[in-house]
Formats: sequence, structure tokens, C-alpha cells
Amino acid sequence: MDTPLTRRQREIHDYLRAHADEPPPSLDELAQALGMRSRGSLHRHIQALVDAGLVEPMDGKKRGVRLTAGEADNDDELPLLGRIAAGQPIAALPQPETFEVPTQLRRDRPCYVLEVDGDSMIDEGIFDGDWVVVEQRDRADNGELVVALINGEEATLKRIEQRPDRVILHPANADHAPQEYAPEQVTIQGVVVSQMRRYF
Repeated sequence: MDTPLTRRQREIHDYLRAHADEPPPSLDELAQALGMRSRGSLHRHIQALVDAGLVEPMDGKKRGVRLTAGEADNDDELPLLGRIAAGQPIAALPQPETFEVPTQLRRDRPCYVLEVDGDSMIDEGIFDGDWVVVEQRDRADNGELVVALINGEEATLKRIEQRPDRVILHPANADHAPQEYAPEQVTIQGVVVSQMRRYF
């Protein structure tokens, strides 16, 4: 591939990779999932991915947007979506990158990777700079380690406790207090299934 992908093209590619085990999305479904209003703009980005050999040509056929065989078979890479706070909440911003993850460290359902920022989970062995593999889902059991979106704006990494009248996000560091919110303030974006670390 001689021409580097734009941020939006990489975002589309990462989405298709993350959902490779699901039925290929239509253009409309893909636009909705990525928050794109212009189908024409999306089609141009898809054509750029076709030209780069990453997506199969659609040739006017009414079928889903499919990765090429080589791309779909590369199961070791997951989208790296940014940094997630393990202290005070910060935004987890999409980044145009992928991360190589062994299949033993992930689930069969769609997963993604976040880099940990902060020290509020150190008593559970999760340190600043570690990477966590997150299974993408919107529900969790009490006690699970979740990626929680607060007020639709900021994401944080905590143990979740769900009560009828509130949600409590528990740190694993005595220097940090639990965070309490009304249930409607918290959206679960995924559950941590594994973590990775480098020692240099």
C-alpha cells in the first residue's frame, strides 16, 4: 500500500476488522455505526480502501462491505482506541492504530485495546502504560472490570457495582475514592478480559 490511509479510512478499516466475525455491514449500517451523515463521503473512503487492497470491490452489488480475504484472516490485530483513565476520568479518543493480540487473550466476540493511564487500579496489578483487552458489550455483572462512559463524554476503568438507584465505580488504590453516579449517567462500553505489559 503506497498511499497512507487517512484517519477516517483507518477508522473504517479498524471497525471492519473489529467486527470481522459478524455479517458484513451495509453502507447505511456502517455510516450509522461510525456516526457519518454523508453516504457519498463514506463511499469515497470505501473506494480508497478498495484501491488499497483492503476491502473487496462492491461493483454496485447490494451486499455488505467486506474485507479482502487476507485482511479478514489476520486475527491477531485489534483496534487500539486510545488511552483509558485508571484515575480520574478522561476521554478515550479513537486512534488510527491496531494492536497485535494473541487469540488466547481475547474472546470470540468483538474486542478492542486501550492503554491504561493512571494508578487507581494498581492494587489489582494494572499499572500506568499497561494495555487492556476489552470485550465490547453494554452490560456487565457486578464486580467486573469495565470501561464506563460517564455522561456520554469521559471514560474510565473501574470495578462496577450496580444498584437500583446508583452505580458505584470502585478503584483498586487506597488513595482514590469510589465514584458514584446515577444509573443514567453511566454507559458500559466493554468488560476487560485480559491485559498486557512490556518491561522496557
